[in-house]
Amino acid sequence: MSLFNTDGSRALHTKAGDAETLAVGATEIRLLADADDTGGVVNANRTLIAPGGTGAPPHFHTSSAELFFVLGGSLRTLAGEQVLTLDEGDFLMVPRGMPHAFEAVDGVAADVLILFTPAIPQRFEYFRLGERVVKGQASPQEILASQDRFDNHFIDSPHWLNTAGRGRS
Repeated sequence: MSLFNTDGSRALHTKAGDAETLAVGATEIRLLADADDTGGVVNANRTLIAPGGTGAPPHFHTSSAELFFVLGGSLRTLAGEQVLTLDEGDFLMVPRGMPHAFEAVDGVAADVLILFTPAIPQRFEYFRLGERVVKGQASPQEILASQDRFDNHFIDSPHWLNTAGRGRS
């Protein structure tokens, strides 16, 4: 990540090839900007989900809105009680406190820019923990134990589970 100072202000520039990339199952997460990089304004990542792959199960954040912009493919999302399919160019803002989830549509990959604002402190550590869990280097219990630390609170959602095409693990 490169920082440039102009008239006392700070801009953050992350070159695509310099972004840390994590493999979390069928999902690749490119870490673009964390809270410390942006003065707490935003967390940013680019998430690539393989066709039909899972993204995140139903959860909510108490302090931040989560924004999704689909760069390519299609993304199935839960926003409250609504299940929506977002296609390339579509945008979704989920306010803090609203349950949400996401995954790629069967047979179609999803390439998504995801932003949290205001930023969640140490959000990248949460993604790194997820990668360690998938690799068997950490326990899934560690994810559950980190809900308050990373403001990622998991819930059950019958709206998400009853959606056509669901039922994958």
